[in-house]
Amino acid sequence: MAAKRFLDVLEAFNRAKKGPKVPEKDWDYNIIPTNAAALKEKYKLNFGRQIIPTDKATINNLFLAGLEMLVETGVYNCDTGRVIKVTEEEVKEGIKRAPKRLTMGSNRDSAQLAPRKGNASVKPIIQGGPTGAPVSEDVFIPLFQSYAQEAIVDTIVSGVMATCEGVEVKTKTPWEIKATLAEVRAIREATARAGRPGMSI
Repeated sequence: MAAKRFLDVLEAFNRAKKGPKVPEKDWDYNIIPTNAAALKEKYKLNFGRQIIPTDKATINNLFLAGLEMLVETGVYNCDTGRVIKVTEEEVKEGIKRAPKRLTMGSNRDSAQLAPRKGNASVKPIIQGGPTGAPVSEDVFIPLFQSYAQEAIVDTIVSGVMATCEGVEVKTKTPWEIKATLAEVRAIREATARAGRPGMSI
């Protein structure tokens, strides 16, 4: 049965303001580990030395446990200190509506993101970059150019400028916005220098 209303970003925002109030430490150190341990026991999830399960029963149980974890636990919003609650129907509707294929980047630099199964002949997308780590402003462009120059790298994952125009970047200040714009411009410059201007960031 489809959800009565698709959970869009506006409804998620409303729930982030009105959901149950929970201290972040309680969420991190009590709610998440307690619920995860209970579901691990309920669905008999024990991988042993096998990091990625391959048998259908374990894969199915893993999905059911994840679904129940999301519905029972919700999603924590650090800014509001509240839990965004969702229903099973909303989660399933979201999965149903999710795109089955995504084009990342443009023109000859684009990469196709699509579901893969074990031992698939299609290679996975390779992302290059420092993944949110701080990067010195003076080496920002050369660093990303070095990732873009690697033929195996399909898309770029951004880092964070430690300074912008020599000023330390702090969150919740105008400098955060200025630095973000500078990061995008710098990565675009780096990919262009590497001859791959259409790479996805």
